[in-house]
Amino acid sequence: MEAATPSLDRRSLVLSGAAALVAGAARADAPGLALDGNYLQSGFAFGRAAPRAMLSVDGVPVGQASRNGLFVIGFDRDSPASARLDVSGASGDSQQTLAIAARDYDVQRIDGLPNDQVAPSDPALLARIKAEAERKAAGFASNIDADEFRDGFIMPVEGARLSARFGGQRILNGVPSRPHYGSDLAAPIGTPVRAPAGGFVSFAETNLHFDGALVMIDHGQGLISCYLHLSRVDAVKGQWIKRGDMVGAVGMEGRATGPHLCWRMKWRGRNLDPMLMVGRRAPV
Repeated sequence: MEAATPSLDRRSLVLSGAAALVAGAARADAPGLALDGNYLQSGFAFGRAAPRAMLSVDGVPVGQASRNGLFVIGFDRDSPASARLDVSGASGDSQQTLAIAARDYDVQRIDGLPNDQVAPSDPALLARIKAEAERKAAGFASNIDADEFRDGFIMPVEGARLSARFGGQRILNGVPSRPHYGSDLAAPIGTPVRAPAGGFVSFAETNLHFDGALVMIDHGQGLISCYLHLSRVDAVKGQWIKRGDMVGAVGMEGRATGPHLCWRMKWRGRNLDPMLMVGRRAPV
């Protein structure tokens, strides 16, 4: 959904505000372990360790590094002030505690929405929404053995205006709602949307009630990106795509008040700001 906000210059668009304060060069944190990322709420860390090293975050196992030793971890919108990363591999064990900076989020007020886009009550519509949510959950559950994030992300839409920043508290028709877990990129209907990084298309459908046409891409290591409100879908579920391949076109289907792409990202259920990954890459 597009919300009116001032347009931003290119530097602000790429760094998304507070990220500029914490973006740093790759650093060697322990023997055999290197990290680089944006250590703030809704941010991330790219890492390199021993191939197939075992990983856990805050004491919860999150799988293995790729066969190239690469991995990604994410920090949720409301992440606490620190995150503990444990790595166990051929080069030994290491533990890092990362300081996570807090972020300020916008308040986004949007009025004039149809009631069925805010508080649907029709039983048939609720059943449809439930079925769509189950299919989307299956898309988010995709977990390919790959590290397609390794070279970082490009913008999915060229020349777009950031019309709503990630994480804003939504007030819909005067009623507080859940935060907005996407970055809205305003552009004319039909503007090409391209894959910002390679991966596996885990979901591609049209005519969803809230999302309109939606595509999900699994980039590996539990990192899933989403492209909402499309006017056209070019990606096909089950397809492997490369960075720059066509995903679809900008639209305003579903719960939207103007033409834009809502770009979202999740890592193992945590909501991330995709703008923070633009131009970053895994440590070498």
